Amino acid sequence: MTSSIGLNALSSGLDVRLAARNGGLLGHTSGLAAEYVQANCVILPRAHAYDFLEYCLRNPVPCPVLAVSEPGDPRLPVCGADLDIRTDIPSYRIWRAGEMVEEVPDITVFWRLDLVTVLLGCSFSFEHALLAAGIKLRHVEQKKNVAMFRTNIQTEPFGPFGGNMVVTMRPMRPADAIRAVQITSRTPRVHGAPVHLAHAQSIGIKDLAAPDYGDPVDILPDEIPVFWGCGVTPQVALLQAKLDFCITHAPGCMLVTDMLNEDMVEQ
Repeated sequence: MTSSIGLNALSSGLDVRLAARNGGLLGHTSGLAAEYVQANCVILPRAHAYDFLEYCLRNPVPCPVLAVSEPGDPRLPVCGADLDIRTDIPSYRIWRAGEMVEEVPDITVFWRLDLVTVLLGCSFSFEHALLAAGIKLRHVEQKKNVAMFRTNIQTEPFGPFGGNMVVTMRPMRPADAIRAVQITSRTPRVHGAPVHLAHAQSIGIKDLAAPDYGDPVDILPDEIPVFWGCGVTPQVALLQAKLDFCITHAPGCMLVTDMLNEDMVEQ
């Protein structure tokens, strides 16, 4: 869902954050502010932050850590000067005892002084490079959220956190898939190279037309599905951890930072 704000006008990270803050953007952020780094978000009590960070460090492909806040501080200056994590994501999920209980556009009323924000890399951040290389992305063409699937690929557990990996899927011709591997392998801070190509059933995906999160897209006869690690993986880990309280972004509704995608590329 989006408002009457023209999405083409949201050309910077600050533009997107202000649109979310003012209630003008309530939907996914795919394709917005194409040159700027987007981030998955997990906000959890300080008592669980160390275990969660260690879980992320043990699983850097689906959970690449970009930034961590001080407890109780809604700002992350390394990611943007005018940034308030309580208001600047289009849609948040509230979790209690391991269950998602509601989605809200603002978490100010839920804020606590013991909350720590962890930002994780997002594959939307390498899409600009793929498009620049002439690789078509169907969800961008169709103005949809990317398709996301739960898999049977196990993550390495730590503390109460564990579970299977979530992946994003983008259909591509085999030649484009090879180029996509080459391009994204240089961006490990935003998931890096694909974790799997083709044969969705072998990673536990039964129906590519029925994603667990996001929107379905058509796969043409000359295309294969290409799968990348996804920052929704922590939401599966949170289901297992059953924390009393935590907050995440809604899938596809990212924090758009002031960091540049080009700075995520390893030379």
